Amino acid sequence: QVQLVESGGALVRTGDSLRLSCAASGHTTYGMGWFRQDAGKEREFVAAINWSGDERHYADSVKGRFTISRDNAKNTVYLQMNSLKTEDTAVYYCAAELEVGGGLNYWGKGTLVTVSS
Repeated sequence: QVQLVESGGALVRTGDSLRLSCAASGHTTYGMGWFRQDAGKEREFVAAINWSGDERHYADSVKGRFTISRDNAKNTVYLQMNSLKTEDTAVYYCAAELEVGGGLNYWGKGTLVTVSS
């Protein structure tokens, strides 16, 4: 079974940058992604990347500010977050696809990002 461990969450100010990491172990991962959930809200998609890294997708709310990338040698996916806003405050979850076309169905436990004004 795959293990996904997120790290990098922190308390930052508006306009700051932060990089989240998600290390996968125990299974080959294909597509990987980031989702987030703020208190009282539903979990929402943030970004996704395919295995080769040549396809990336972003939520409209983060386009131009966030960048997803991956290092397959380290089995790690990253989320570079720039120009952070208070509305980016959430628990960020890493998700993985364990078979091609299987969907992002495996989740980490999350890392908290708090953006204060």
